Amino acid sequence: MRHPPASPASTPAVPPRPSFWLDQVAAGPPRASLSGGREADVCIVGGGFTGLWTAYECKRSDPRLEVVVLEARYVGFGASGRNGGWVLGVVSGSPAAWRRRGGADAPRRMLEAIQATVAGVGAVVQREEIDCDWRHGGSLTVAQSATQRARLEAQLAERRAWAGEACELELLNAAELEQRVHVAAATGALFNPHCARIQPAKLVLGLAAAAERLGVTIYESSAAIDLVPRLVRTAAGHVRTRTVIVACEGYTANLPRRHRWLLPLNSAMVVTEPLDQRTWTTLGWDGAETLLDGAHAYTYSQRTADGRIAIGGRGVPYRFGSRTDREGPVPAETVRELRRRLDGLFPAVAEAGLERAWHGVLGVARDWCPWVSYDRAAGVGFAGGYAGEGVAASNLAARTLRDLVLERDTPLVQLPWVGTRPRPWEHEPLRYLGARGIYALYRGADRQEDRSDRPARLAALADRISGR
Repeated sequence: MRHPPASPASTPAVPPRPSFWLDQVAAGPPRASLSGGREADVCIVGGGFTGLWTAYECKRSDPRLEVVVLEARYVGFGASGRNGGWVLGVVSGSPAAWRRRGGADAPRRMLEAIQATVAGVGAVVQREEIDCDWRHGGSLTVAQSATQRARLEAQLAERRAWAGEACELELLNAAELEQRVHVAAATGALFNPHCARIQPAKLVLGLAAAAERLGVTIYESSAAIDLVPRLVRTAAGHVRTRTVIVACEGYTANLPRRHRWLLPLNSAMVVTEPLDQRTWTTLGWDGAETLLDGAHAYTYSQRTADGRIAIGGRGVPYRFGSRTDREGPVPAETVRELRRRLDGLFPAVAEAGLERAWHGVLGVARDWCPWVSYDRAAGVGFAGGYAGEGVAASNLAARTLRDLVLERDTPLVQLPWVGTRPRPWEHEPLRYLGARGIYALYRGADRQEDRSDRPARLAALADRISGR
């Protein structure tokens, strides 16, 4: 069996761009960096999905606003240019955690809002003519054992219990799944219609261009070194503003006084070379559904528009001290594990080479629920903590921030994620030990279930420790 490497040996030690998605798009000239002082109505720190959606929505709603975005490196450098490319109608966090945030109906309200967001993002993509390989085919969570199938059945029953008619998941048997995609040893799947496949770098760059057409100013190579109410400083300048929006997601850990707000959790991806038509005939997957496997330490995959499979997973989950640098090569062990999982799902691709590997960080709140906040008196807003579900959630968060900044009394500002931030993460070394230990438990649970095909208690223990 041939497994051409996609490890440090096959790619430059420091790749020129941090993901395959960014490799696929023209780099273009760099935007100017901030130099000297200027004023704005809204200053947004972070040039990823949250920051750009917020800039776009604020400027589109009130063209008179002077809106400035400060990006530390360049647009799409962080998670927005490295993620799995799922516009998924799901927010992270357990129903119990959402109830603690906003009452008995909080999980249902969040679900309804995020499900509607998928079509809303699609409408903007169409209106702004953003070519991002959009394909609204839904998402599959696939079981490959009786234990995984039982877990999906339990998840469906729980979702129906708290979501009622808002639950639009469908349980597929093995034959029904086979009509969509051939997954080895599949015993069934949950189908969620609220998901679109995208090329994320194309979407974030297209969104930046749309915001600039409206009159938003984006400064690159302009890292914020201090944020206080109504003032943001960079190394070469500052912005005086009525409103500061912090939109750094996993990179929030690098900001002064915000180091423990979010845990920067690592995720890694690999992508195959283009597959031939014979292989695609074997696999099916004509609907381009996104695909999640049923393991506790799961992987996520998509069929790309140019005929590849991109698959991602946690790899090394966390680095001591909440470090966010992920520009070096992906550890060879992580690449091998993703290769193994890919072959386990799709044996027909075992001879296909891996073209690229990359990794990045996503932000996780202590209770695993994202949040939006806005202190009107101080003029400071925040959104983040999407825990890997941010492509759609960032749009919903941005529209929520827009209404908060513009003082609009809308259903969005009543959503249960609006409020004060949850408690911070623990100090080191507890963060390091906890994050590494939790994912060791999940992987141990998967190994137990592979051997016995019975539910492993280790996974429940990991859930309790993590707060999920």
